[in-house]
Amino acid sequence: MTIDWWTLGFQTVNVAVLIWLLGHFFWKPVAAIIAARAAAAASLTTAAEAARAKADAALADVERTRVGFAAERETVLATAHEDASLARDAVMATARSDAAALHVTANSAIAAAREASAAQWADRSSDLAIVIAQRLAARLDGVVVEECFLGWLAQAVRTLPAANRDDTTAAFEARTATPLDPAAQNRARTAIDSAFGRSVSVTFTSDPALIAGIELRGDHVTVDSSWRADLAAIRANLAPKAAA
Repeated sequence: MTIDWWTLGFQTVNVAVLIWLLGHFFWKPVAAIIAARAAAAASLTTAAEAARAKADAALADVERTRVGFAAERETVLATAHEDASLARDAVMATARSDAAALHVTANSAIAAAREASAAQWADRSSDLAIVIAQRLAARLDGVVVEECFLGWLAQAVRTLPAANRDDTTAAFEARTATPLDPAAQNRARTAIDSAFGRSVSVTFTSDPALIAGIELRGDHVTVDSSWRADLAAIRANLAPKAAA
């Protein structure tokens, strides 16, 4: 086998020319396009990264805003709950105070009504007792009744302080429910003198309000032995018992 050196050389030159042509007219434009594409891709990548960073920042701001809204919502809800609780407590306190005041007022009204009713019944009882006493006095023997009250008057006079009994300047007025005749006046004067232990000045008058009995009135002392005085004492004792 023989080698054709001229053909080999010619083929080598052709290959070299082809490589030069490819490198000058193909690879350089292609490399320039690839570089331009790479630069564009890098620019797009940079822009995308910047956009993503901006989006991430925006998302972070949104998240912070959302968290802030949530915290503010919780604060607002807590404040509203506390205000509602305080308002409820205030309303309950006012309601309890009003209820207590109403209770006190009601109790006071009930107590006042009871006292008024007791006083009314006491007055009615006293009035009824006076009517009964007047009717009994009208039916009893006048002399016997006068003697009883006169005896009680003498006992009351004897219990007076010595200064009142020994005052010789004292003048007395003896009041009876009905006018006394001279004999009855003498009996009364005798009993009064005996109670004082001396003779005293007595003037007799009448007062139907006494119902029965005798009232001895002086400048410094009054001794009441009458049915009216007894009924007044009974009325005074009835009032507290009825109120209780």
